[in-house]
Amino acid sequence: MRYVVVGAGAAGISAARTLRQLDREGQIVLVSKDEKVHSRCMLHKYLGGQRTAEEIDFAPPGFFESQGIDWIAGKAMTGLHCDEETVELDDGTLIPYDRLLICSGAYYLVPPVPGLREANNVFGFRDLSDAEAVKNAAGPGKKAVIVGSGLVGMDAAYALLEQGINPVIVEMADRILPLQLDAPAAAEYQKLFETHGCRFRLSAKASGTRLDADGNVQALILDSGEELECDFILVAAGVRPEIRFLENCKVETGRAITVNQYMETTVPHVYGAGDVCGLSGIWPNAMKQGVTAARNMCGIPTVYDDTYAMKNTMNFFGLPALCIGDINCAGDNTQVITEEDRHNYRKALVEDGILKSILLLGDISGSGIYQYLIKNKIKLPVTGRDIFRLSFADFYGFDKTDGKYAWNCL
Repeated sequence: MRYVVVGAGAAGISAARTLRQLDREGQIVLVSKDEKVHSRCMLHKYLGGQRTAEEIDFAPPGFFESQGIDWIAGKAMTGLHCDEETVELDDGTLIPYDRLLICSGAYYLVPPVPGLREANNVFGFRDLSDAEAVKNAAGPGKKAVIVGSGLVGMDAAYALLEQGINPVIVEMADRILPLQLDAPAAAEYQKLFETHGCRFRLSAKASGTRLDADGNVQALILDSGEELECDFILVAAGVRPEIRFLENCKVETGRAITVNQYMETTVPHVYGAGDVCGLSGIWPNAMKQGVTAARNMCGIPTVYDDTYAMKNTMNFFGLPALCIGDINCAGDNTQVITEEDRHNYRKALVEDGILKSILLLGDISGSGIYQYLIKNKIKLPVTGRDIFRLSFADFYGFDKTDGKYAWNCL
């Protein structure tokens, strides 16, 4: 059996490892546009100087050699020929497969602002090559503008502060980290970043650029007319699944590759895992998708069922936060429960006695129970602010009847 895996991220590496565990004799080929394996979650550590490129490599030393995996690095997939069962690379090479797993990840979006997509000094922050380019452009005293204040943008801002750069962050929403936090929690982080030198332009949009003769952006122009002078711009305004090479083949796609519960696409012998499927953007889920796909590629029927709410954690300037689910999506029948003291802020959304989402700022210890409650849609045994004091010690077991979980409380 000849297995081809496209992508050396969390899903691809986990899949390749699992394939070798399950098939000691099969041929495994891993193709990646990246020349080095790296943890995307640690890119800010590399940019900030806390880690080297080797230290953010999450594959064990000698992984490909010891596992008998043929790694084709620095080559991107540009086409899929389903009838011939071959993958085409950017150098024209055709690679045959018996089973194919697409883990091509996602690419960053550059807003359609005049001059922004053509400029030489505009970078993303998605891959190690992006971080290397930003690191080469950065230096003490340089002027930087970050477009987007999501988790990627704020990670980049934190890293640039470590490099002696005080960036200006431009955000369309009225607060930073708008997908991860609510207004009170976001305000706490904004104050910390401002204290350390960041500046913010909220409820603002880029409308133009001022370029020099060499095609570099000298200033980003906002819709208010303000010009933000800069030596470079880092764009963190969202991503799209990397499926552009599938436009002329039979694999069904929408905004992402369509897969079933076995991680199979609509084409026989072709599977998908990770960001390219749009199921979840967090590292553990991508790894589990890769393992699930690999097991099914080896003929072991395995269902992927971790499609529950997104989990985000962060820790800036010693202030940790955790959010599970959409903390800003409160409907007419949603009970909003909040609690605050000098060191903590907590918020929970409850519908029909079931926890839908939770946000913890400050002390996030013992939060595993909330992930379990949300994932399994378990009826809460308490109401009001007692929700924030739940732990597994409050329960001794549960019964599942009629497809629903019911906890037996102590």
